[in-house]
Amino acid sequence: MPTLLYLHGFDSSPGAKKAELLKTWIAENRPDIELLIPQLPFYPEQVAHFLEELMFDRIGEEIGIIGASLGGFYATWLSQCFMLPAVVINPLVHPAEYLIEYLDKPYQSRQGEVVILTHQHLDDFQVLQLPRIEAPDLIWLLAQTGDEVLPYQQAVEYYALCRQTIESGGNHSFAGFENYIPEVINFLGL
Repeated sequence: MPTLLYLHGFDSSPGAKKAELLKTWIAENRPDIELLIPQLPFYPEQVAHFLEELMFDRIGEEIGIIGASLGGFYATWLSQCFMLPAVVINPLVHPAEYLIEYLDKPYQSRQGEVVILTHQHLDDFQVLQLPRIEAPDLIWLLAQTGDEVLPYQQAVEYYALCRQTIESGGNHSFAGFENYIPEVINFLGL
């Protein structure tokens, strides 16, 4: 059974709108696909360990990845480490730079957990940061210019050698994502 792994963004959850759209589409159109939507930890080292264990448990299986926002960062890292196809949606390209505003400040997540990002966490993001995409044919960037959270231009530049779909307008949630699901599943080879 092929597996689709969806990675949510910072302070998001398995109940995010895109995750729900995927659940519905998979149930109606491709029930043969196992959809995994884990609640990711907040800290990058924990996320990396969790994802590595997940991949090692599924060696040899057919896996595709979708990552949104910070999940796009993790999807990129996972794709390139394990040579798996990934679709990144309005991805956070440089989390160590972007999340510095949360440094050493208690932050209450939507799940009620209080988290504090430290310099060590930002260093951990830097460790996971790939200087360039080594296998660009494995990644498809979906971005909208109306993203109110992240500068889409960073993603366009970073993923320059990858397949790209850049839409005018839209938002950080990527309005109209449901229209891309069949093509995304096809790109992922599932």
